[in-house]
Amino acid sequence: MGDSGISEIPKKCKACVIIDEGPDFRVEVQDVDVPEPAYGQLLLKLNCTGLCGSDIHYCLGDLGIGPSAFGVRSPGHEGAGVVAKLGPGVTGWKVGDRAGVKPMWDVCHNCELCWTGQEQYCAKVVHTGMMTAGTYQQYILSPAIYTSRIPDGVPDEVAGPIMCSASTMHRAIKDSGLVSGDWVVFPGGGGGVGIQGVQLASIMGMRPIVIDSGEDKRKMVLEHGGEVFIDFKEVTDVAAKIKETADGVGAHGVLVTAWQSYKDSMSYLGDRVGGKVVCIGIPPKDMNLTIAGSPYHMISNRVSITGSKVGTMKDTEATLEYARRGLLKPIHEVRGLSQWAESVQQLKEGKVAGRIVISFNKE
Repeated sequence: MGDSGISEIPKKCKACVIIDEGPDFRVEVQDVDVPEPAYGQLLLKLNCTGLCGSDIHYCLGDLGIGPSAFGVRSPGHEGAGVVAKLGPGVTGWKVGDRAGVKPMWDVCHNCELCWTGQEQYCAKVVHTGMMTAGTYQQYILSPAIYTSRIPDGVPDEVAGPIMCSASTMHRAIKDSGLVSGDWVVFPGGGGGVGIQGVQLASIMGMRPIVIDSGEDKRKMVLEHGGEVFIDFKEVTDVAAKIKETADGVGAHGVLVTAWQSYKDSMSYLGDRVGGKVVCIGIPPKDMNLTIAGSPYHMISNRVSITGSKVGTMKDTEATLEYARRGLLKPIHEVRGLSQWAESVQQLKEGKVAGRIVISFNKE
């Protein structure tokens, strides 16, 4: 499952930090101080972290603000490891318990949204890797009340990416209202977030159509629940191909993880009545993207557009359970610390199929 031994907490730990946040950023592994848990906090020793496309946004600072504004140097929000130390006042946890860190480091726990299972929209949310040290750092702090428990039977390298990618897609599918038998399109479904949605949709009885490119992604998608793979570099009219595939009508839903696809997403619904586009992937702030659709078509076909943010604690628990049962398959490549900078660059260039996971226990 991962290294659970906590023999002695070091003064320093490994962390991958952002150098020159902005368009010319780079990352490098450095030694940083190990923090001390405050009241209600856990000190976690991470065994691995997934690399997410949002990390690139944070490194570029293209969301209008970056981690440097909060004094944060290490991004990342897909961590899996063990409890190394309990802060004062912590109950219900013990040293050695398996634990995971999500995109939301903490919320207020005391507003209408938090009370109704919509805590990802809490106005006081603290974003991991943006507003506090992220999972690119081996020893990090996490609020005991909002730390996810990792069940036995789910390896750390599987649990890490679930904290964001699978949990996010679970929430998006729930928000979509799609049901078993529905055709659902995943633009960019061969990426680390999209492929989790493909698996989850298939598990729930839906019929995933993936738009992406390359034989590696085609093979991965068709082996992990995708029913149809459309290579956008080979098919000239993707929308027509989707309509032909989806009963000659069009998709019931489009779950957009690749923001570059927003401009075409409405066309994938074809003539489907009640079709829905779910916005998931975040574009750079200065792109000013819009989704095109005529009011007449939207009224006539009852088409809707909605957004879906990251998953909740409940979504994370649900996806971890899918993995424990063997339904959510691992789709990752584990690499060591020496490959971190190269891996981030590949992610920036869109050259990663599935997920890259960095192990803190591997050089």
